[in-house]
Amino acid sequence: MTSAQRSENLNQSERHDAITELVLRAGSMRIEELADRFGVSVMTIHRDLDTLAAKGILRKSRGSVTAVATSLVEASIEYRTRQHQPEKQAIAHAAFELVEPGQAVILDDSTTGLALADLLPQRRPLTVITNSQRVLTTLNDQEGIALISTGGQYYQWCDAYMGAVTISALQALRADVFFMSTPAIIGDVCFHQHHETVQVKRAMFEAAQKRVLYADHTKFDQRALHAMAPLSDFDTVIVDAATNQEHIDRLRDAGNDVVVAKPPRRH
Repeated sequence: MTSAQRSENLNQSERHDAITELVLRAGSMRIEELADRFGVSVMTIHRDLDTLAAKGILRKSRGSVTAVATSLVEASIEYRTRQHQPEKQAIAHAAFELVEPGQAVILDDSTTGLALADLLPQRRPLTVITNSQRVLTTLNDQEGIALISTGGQYYQWCDAYMGAVTISALQALRADVFFMSTPAIIGDVCFHQHHETVQVKRAMFEAAQKRVLYADHTKFDQRALHAMAPLSDFDTVIVDAATNQEHIDRLRDAGNDVVVAKPPRRH
Protein backbone atom coordinates (compact mmCIF):
# COMPACT_ATOMS: atom_id res chain seq x y z
CA MET A 1 0.00 0.00 0.00
CA THR A 2 1.41 3.43 -0.95
CA SER A 3 1.69 6.35 1.47
CA ALA A 4 -1.07 8.14 -0.46
CA GLN A 5 -3.37 5.13 -0.12
CA ARG A 6 -2.59 4.90 3.61
CA SER A 7 -3.38 8.61 3.98
CA GLU A 8 -6.76 8.16 2.28
CA ASN A 9 -7.69 5.48 4.83
CA LEU A 10 -7.15 7.71 7.87
CA ASN A 11 -10.09 8.84 9.96
CA GLN A 12 -10.42 12.52 10.85
CA SER A 13 -8.52 12.33 14.14
CA GLU A 14 -5.70 10.32 12.55
CA ARG A 15 -5.58 12.76 9.64
CA HIS A 16 -5.28 15.71 12.05
CA ASP A 17 -2.32 14.03 13.75
CA ALA A 18 -0.71 13.22 10.41
CA ILE A 19 -1.20 16.77 9.12
CA THR A 20 0.38 18.14 12.29
CA GLU A 21 3.39 15.85 11.99
CA LEU A 22 3.90 16.74 8.32
CA VAL A 23 3.73 20.49 8.88
CA LEU A 24 5.96 20.31 11.97
CA ARG A 25 8.63 18.51 9.96
CA ALA A 26 8.34 20.76 6.91
CA GLY A 27 7.81 24.07 8.74
CA SER A 28 5.16 25.09 6.22
CA MET A 29 3.18 23.45 3.42
CA ARG A 30 0.79 24.43 0.66
CA ILE A 31 -2.82 23.63 1.45
CA GLU A 32 -3.38 22.08 -1.99
CA GLU A 33 -0.36 19.85 -1.42
CA LEU A 34 -1.93 18.57 1.79
CA ALA A 35 -5.20 17.84 0.02
CA ASP A 36 -3.35 15.80 -2.61
CA ARG A 37 -1.26 14.06 0.04
CA PHE A 38 -4.30 12.87 1.97
CA GLY A 39 -6.58 12.21 -0.99
CA VAL A 40 -9.33 14.57 0.21
CA SER A 41 -10.84 17.77 -1.12
CA VAL A 42 -9.33 21.19 -0.49
CA MET A 43 -12.51 22.05 1.42
CA THR A 44 -11.97 19.09 3.75
CA ILE A 45 -8.35 20.11 4.36
CA HIS A 46 -9.49 23.66 5.10
CA ARG A 47 -11.90 22.30 7.72
CA ASP A 48 -9.10 20.18 9.21
CA LEU A 49 -6.77 23.16 9.32
CA ASP A 50 -9.45 25.39 10.86
CA THR A 51 -9.80 22.84 13.67
CA LEU A 52 -6.04 22.66 14.22
CA ALA A 53 -5.70 26.45 14.03
CA ALA A 54 -8.45 26.86 16.66
CA LYS A 55 -6.38 24.65 18.98
CA GLY A 56 -3.31 26.79 18.37
CA ILE A 57 -1.42 23.96 16.70
CA LEU A 58 -1.04 25.39 13.18
CA ARG A 59 -1.50 28.75 11.52
CA LYS A 60 -3.19 29.30 8.16
CA SER A 61 -2.12 31.99 5.73
CA ARG A 62 -2.71 32.60 2.05
CA GLY A 63 -2.76 29.16 0.51
CA SER A 64 -0.39 27.66 3.07
CA VAL A 65 -0.16 26.50 6.67
CA THR A 66 2.70 26.82 9.15
CA ALA A 67 3.61 25.51 12.61
CA VAL A 68 6.46 27.94 13.17
CA ALA A 69 5.81 30.43 15.96
CA THR A 70 7.08 33.97 15.64
CA SER A 71 9.65 35.08 18.19
CA LEU A 72 6.98 36.92 20.16
CA VAL A 73 4.13 34.40 20.02
CA GLU A 74 4.16 31.25 22.13
CA ALA A 75 3.68 28.07 20.13
CA SER A 76 1.03 25.55 21.12
CA ILE A 77 1.94 22.82 23.58
CA GLU A 78 1.55 20.25 20.80
CA TYR A 79 4.26 22.03 18.83
CA ARG A 80 6.54 22.55 21.83
CA THR A 81 6.24 18.93 22.95
CA ARG A 82 7.80 17.80 19.68
CA GLN A 83 10.70 20.24 19.79
CA HIS A 84 14.20 19.43 21.16
CA GLN A 85 13.08 16.19 22.80
CA PRO A 86 16.58 14.78 23.49
CA GLU A 87 17.62 18.02 25.20
CA LYS A 88 14.46 18.07 27.29
CA GLN A 89 14.98 14.48 28.37
CA ALA A 90 18.57 15.22 29.39
CA ILE A 91 17.53 18.32 31.34
CA ALA A 92 14.64 16.46 33.01
CA HIS A 93 17.01 13.73 34.20
CA ALA A 94 19.37 16.36 35.63
CA ALA A 95 16.46 18.03 37.42
CA PHE A 96 15.29 14.67 38.74
CA GLU A 97 18.59 14.30 40.60
CA LEU A 98 17.62 17.37 42.68
CA VAL A 99 14.37 15.79 43.92
CA GLU A 100 14.24 13.96 47.25
CA PRO A 101 11.49 11.65 48.56
CA GLY A 102 8.99 13.41 50.78
CA GLN A 103 9.33 16.79 49.11
CA ALA A 104 6.62 19.08 47.81
CA VAL A 105 7.50 19.94 44.21
CA ILE A 106 5.99 22.65 41.99
CA LEU A 107 5.95 22.06 38.23
CA ASP A 108 4.88 24.70 35.73
CA ASP A 109 3.13 23.98 32.42
CA SER A 110 6.33 23.46 30.45
CA THR A 111 7.04 20.47 28.24
CA THR A 112 10.30 19.92 30.11
CA GLY A 113 8.24 19.74 33.29
CA LEU A 114 6.14 17.07 31.65
CA ALA A 115 9.31 15.06 30.94
CA LEU A 116 10.30 15.48 34.61
CA ALA A 117 6.82 14.38 35.73
CA ASP A 118 7.37 11.05 33.98
CA LEU A 119 10.37 10.43 36.26
CA LEU A 120 8.93 11.59 39.58
CA PRO A 121 7.25 8.31 40.62
CA GLN A 122 10.78 6.96 41.14
CA ARG A 123 11.13 9.46 44.04
CA ARG A 124 7.84 8.71 45.77
CA PRO A 125 6.43 9.68 48.16
CA LEU A 126 6.06 13.20 46.77
CA THR A 127 3.56 16.01 46.66
CA VAL A 128 3.32 17.61 43.24
CA ILE A 129 1.72 21.05 42.82
CA THR A 130 0.96 22.12 39.27
CA ASN A 131 -1.23 24.18 36.97
CA SER A 132 -0.57 21.79 34.07
CA GLN A 133 -3.40 19.49 33.07
CA ARG A 134 -0.92 17.20 31.33
CA VAL A 135 1.16 16.80 34.46
CA LEU A 136 -2.01 16.01 36.41
CA THR A 137 -2.99 13.40 33.82
CA THR A 138 0.50 11.88 33.85
CA LEU A 139 0.56 11.44 37.63
CA ASN A 140 -3.08 10.97 38.60
CA ASP A 141 -2.87 7.18 38.90
CA GLN A 142 0.56 7.00 40.54
CA GLU A 143 0.49 5.62 44.06
CA GLY A 144 2.59 7.65 46.46
CA ILE A 145 2.19 10.89 44.50
CA ALA A 146 -0.12 13.42 46.16
CA LEU A 147 -1.39 15.86 43.54
CA ILE A 148 -2.48 19.44 44.15
CA SER A 149 -4.07 21.25 41.23
CA THR A 150 -4.00 25.02 41.37
CA GLY A 151 -7.26 25.28 39.45
CA GLY A 152 -8.09 28.52 37.70
CA GLN A 153 -9.11 29.54 34.21
CA TYR A 154 -8.27 26.87 31.66
CA TYR A 155 -6.24 27.86 28.58
CA GLN A 156 -6.35 25.37 25.72
CA TRP A 157 -3.20 26.58 23.95
CA CYS A 158 -1.04 25.51 26.91
CA ASP A 159 -3.39 22.91 28.45
CA ALA A 160 -3.00 24.66 31.79
CA TYR A 161 -4.73 26.86 34.35
CA MET A 162 -3.94 30.52 34.98
CA GLY A 163 -5.51 33.66 36.38
CA ALA A 164 -6.53 35.04 39.78
CA VAL A 165 -7.79 31.70 41.15
CA THR A 166 -4.49 30.01 40.24
CA ILE A 167 -2.42 32.73 41.87
CA SER A 168 -4.57 32.75 45.01
CA ALA A 169 -4.11 28.98 45.40
CA LEU A 170 -0.34 29.27 45.04
CA GLN A 171 -0.15 32.07 47.60
CA ALA A 172 -1.67 29.70 50.16
CA LEU A 173 0.94 26.97 49.53
CA ARG A 174 4.58 26.37 50.44
CA ALA A 175 6.80 23.89 48.61
CA ASP A 176 10.36 22.63 48.83
CA VAL A 177 11.36 23.21 45.22
CA PHE A 178 10.00 24.86 42.07
CA PHE A 179 11.17 23.77 38.62
CA MET A 180 10.62 26.54 36.08
CA SER A 181 11.12 26.83 32.35
CA THR A 182 11.42 29.95 30.22
CA PRO A 183 10.96 30.43 26.46
CA ALA A 184 13.58 33.18 26.28
CA ILE A 185 16.66 34.44 28.12
CA ILE A 186 17.64 38.02 27.34
CA GLY A 187 20.51 39.66 29.18
CA ASP A 188 20.46 36.74 31.65
CA VAL A 189 16.84 37.49 32.54
CA CYS A 190 13.94 35.07 31.92
CA PHE A 191 11.22 36.39 29.64
CA HIS A 192 7.83 35.07 28.52
CA GLN A 193 5.37 36.06 25.81
CA HIS A 194 2.27 36.03 28.03
CA HIS A 195 1.78 38.29 31.04
CA GLU A 196 -0.68 35.80 32.60
CA THR A 197 1.98 33.10 32.55
CA VAL A 198 4.54 35.44 34.11
CA GLN A 199 2.17 36.13 37.01
CA VAL A 200 1.63 32.42 37.66
CA LYS A 201 5.34 31.58 37.47
CA ARG A 202 6.15 34.41 39.88
CA ALA A 203 3.57 33.08 42.34
CA MET A 204 5.13 29.61 42.02
CA PHE A 205 8.57 31.14 42.55
CA GLU A 206 7.45 32.84 45.78
CA ALA A 207 5.79 29.63 47.04
CA ALA A 208 9.00 27.55 46.91
CA GLN A 209 12.03 27.44 49.18
CA LYS A 210 14.37 26.38 46.36
CA ARG A 211 14.07 27.54 42.74
CA VAL A 212 15.50 25.68 39.75
CA LEU A 213 15.47 26.99 36.19
CA TYR A 214 15.85 24.69 33.23
CA ALA A 215 16.51 25.95 29.72
CA ASP A 216 17.92 24.34 26.59
CA HIS A 217 20.47 26.15 24.44
CA THR A 218 17.86 27.64 22.08
CA LYS A 219 16.41 29.85 24.84
CA PHE A 220 19.45 32.14 24.73
CA ASP A 221 18.57 33.08 21.14
CA GLN A 222 14.85 33.75 21.62
CA ARG A 223 12.88 36.93 22.30
CA ALA A 224 9.80 37.57 24.42
CA LEU A 225 7.93 40.53 25.87
CA HIS A 226 7.62 40.19 29.63
CA ALA A 227 10.46 39.86 32.15
CA MET A 228 10.03 37.20 34.85
CA ALA A 229 13.20 36.90 36.90
CA PRO A 230 16.98 37.21 36.52
CA LEU A 231 18.91 33.96 36.40
CA SER A 232 20.78 35.08 39.53
CA ASP A 233 17.55 34.62 41.55
CA PHE A 234 17.60 30.84 40.98
CA ASP A 235 19.44 28.40 43.20
CA THR A 236 20.35 26.23 40.21
CA VAL A 237 20.25 26.72 36.43
CA ILE A 238 20.17 23.55 34.30
CA VAL A 239 21.19 23.79 30.64
CA ASP A 240 21.85 21.19 27.97
CA ALA A 241 25.23 20.17 26.56
CA ALA A 242 24.71 22.17 23.37
CA THR A 243 24.64 25.47 25.29
CA ASN A 244 27.36 27.87 24.22
CA GLN A 245 30.26 27.66 26.65
CA GLU A 246 30.37 31.46 26.79
CA HIS A 247 26.90 31.46 28.39
CA ILE A 248 27.92 28.80 30.91
CA ASP A 249 31.16 30.59 31.85
CA ARG A 250 29.42 33.95 32.16
CA LEU A 251 26.75 32.57 34.48
CA ARG A 252 29.27 30.74 36.63
CA ASP A 253 31.47 33.83 36.83
CA ALA A 254 28.41 35.71 38.09
CA GLY A 255 27.95 33.15 40.86
CA ASN A 256 25.22 30.98 39.34
CA ASP A 257 25.17 27.26 40.12
CA VAL A 258 25.03 25.88 36.56
CA VAL A 259 24.39 22.20 35.84
CA VAL A 260 25.09 20.99 32.31
CA ALA A 261 22.80 18.06 31.57
CA LYS A 262 24.54 15.08 30.07
CA PRO A 263 23.37 14.07 26.59
CA PRO A 264 21.00 11.08 26.58
CA ARG A 265 22.59 7.71 25.98
CA ARG A 266 22.44 6.41 22.44
CA HIS A 267 21.22 2.82 22.07
